[in-house]
Amino acid sequence: MDNLLCQVLALLGTPASRSIMVEMDNFVKSLQAERNKPTKNMININSRLQEVFGCAIKAAYPDLENPPLIVTPSQQPKFGDYQCNSAMGISQMLKTKEQKVNPREIAENITRHLPNNEYIEKVEIAGPGFINVHLRKDFVSEQLTNLLVNGVQLPPLEERKKVVVDFSSPNIAKEMHVGHLRSTIIGESMCRLFEFAGYDVLRLNHVGDWGTQFGMLIAHLQDKFPDYLTVSPPIGDLQAFYKESKRRFDTEEEFKKRAYQCVVLLQSKNPDIIKAWKLICDVSREGESLSFILKYYDMTFVCFFPLGFVQVDDGRKIVFVPGCSIPLTIVKSDGGYTYDTSDLAALKQRLVEEKADMVIYVVDNGQSMHFQVIFAAAQMIGWYDPKVTRVSHAGFGVVLGEDKKKFKTRSGETVRLIDLLEEGLKRSMDKLKEKERDKVLTAEELKAAQTSVAYGCIKYADLSHNRLNDYIFSFDKMLDDRGNTAAYLLYAFTRIRSIARLANIDEEMLQYKIYISHYSNQCLSSLSSGEVLKVNMWRMLLCEAVAAVMAKGFDILGIKPVQRM
Repeated sequence: MDNLLCQVLALLGTPASRSIMVEMDNFVKSLQAERNKPTKNMININSRLQEVFGCAIKAAYPDLENPPLIVTPSQQPKFGDYQCNSAMGISQMLKTKEQKVNPREIAENITRHLPNNEYIEKVEIAGPGFINVHLRKDFVSEQLTNLLVNGVQLPPLEERKKVVVDFSSPNIAKEMHVGHLRSTIIGESMCRLFEFAGYDVLRLNHVGDWGTQFGMLIAHLQDKFPDYLTVSPPIGDLQAFYKESKRRFDTEEEFKKRAYQCVVLLQSKNPDIIKAWKLICDVSREGESLSFILKYYDMTFVCFFPLGFVQVDDGRKIVFVPGCSIPLTIVKSDGGYTYDTSDLAALKQRLVEEKADMVIYVVDNGQSMHFQVIFAAAQMIGWYDPKVTRVSHAGFGVVLGEDKKKFKTRSGETVRLIDLLEEGLKRSMDKLKEKERDKVLTAEELKAAQTSVAYGCIKYADLSHNRLNDYIFSFDKMLDDRGNTAAYLLYAFTRIRSIARLANIDEEMLQYKIYISHYSNQCLSSLSSGEVLKVNMWRMLLCEAVAAVMAKGFDILGIKPVQRM
């Protein structure tokens, strides 16, 4: 830390006066002392203030049942740091009891009953009964110091629980398309948020590799490459191969029957069909398939059958779940399994093998009814107790084009995900060059900025909308560096981080990191011909605190910021 002090004094470019040395020495000692304290987690100031005002309201109006407790951050600094707006609601409650009390009088009564606490410096009553809350400066200083020294972290969970998040769910018989975009972005962000909160998270992709599409592909493979068992078939373009098989499936009745039969043989583990399946998997992607769930298929049927739930309908084996009008089809008339079977088997695997405390399916809204029936069936046969284990469907709306119709290419085809991402990279680079960033950044920095902006804007645009609603995909809006966009936030982040670089302060001096961008222009009090005249170290640290919170927010959203842009 002595080296740190020397660097600061050298930075100031003035003789190390005694007062400066004393001040900086105290500063360094305070940071050393804070580091030696036990690690503290961030606290939720809003929650703490709610506790304080909750006690005050209960003391002031003990006869009211569930009075409104409204504490929010103030929108303007002149109104303090927080506001308690409960007085108006309490006035309405009292009116129903034929007690007419002015909200301002209620606010005064609440403030008189505020318990002693370490958070509030003073309160002021404004307007019809708003209570403006000013926080104690020493309390705020302590929270910022804790953040700078210990980082952005939440209090530990009382019990570490396991969360399984099932998202993306690609069909490896086809290329991923824009329809997979929302599930992947939302699911990954959920996982990161749970991990930040301290949960044990398992990411799962329920890969669709046992359905009709694979039956089509295998039947087409048998016809086009009859020697596939001994000679590896040269399938170069899986998308084109799939389109050929789909065309035959839609126009050739005999081919359709063989495709369905291939699915049954695949689920029965026929060796030749398994070989064909593996060949197609190799073309589609690397890695293990989730078809290990197949072993749970028979278990699913066995769980329902002894309890008398299974009925036979025109050769199908179905199950009616109380409260649901649509039955589950456990086994088709040809002996094959269905999506109902695979989703029940998958849920059983999550509960039994993974021992999940929470299972969340991130799938579009169109599957809402399907999951309601699946979850109800699992509860019906005693697989889980909803009071103990949480199993839920996190639905989401579809991606629309700027014409407000389902997002497609000009030719009317589904947009391939790889094409969408490449278009994002191209537009991102165009935007950076338009701002002449290619003239000030190195080739490596420009590439990193391009990737950060392109992928960050796509993710942020999705996550900034209500999950349940459809949203319009627009690169122009995403890449706008004004307003609520990733481009704006990424640019603000790099500006905050650039302040320390401009002042020639390295990471040893600033290991701390938040979000108060209006301080940015005041950290360096003046510049003359590019020369730093004065550095406000305290505001510099405040900028680092801002950057820390922003960086953690980006991380939860799955966005990777850059230091220069």
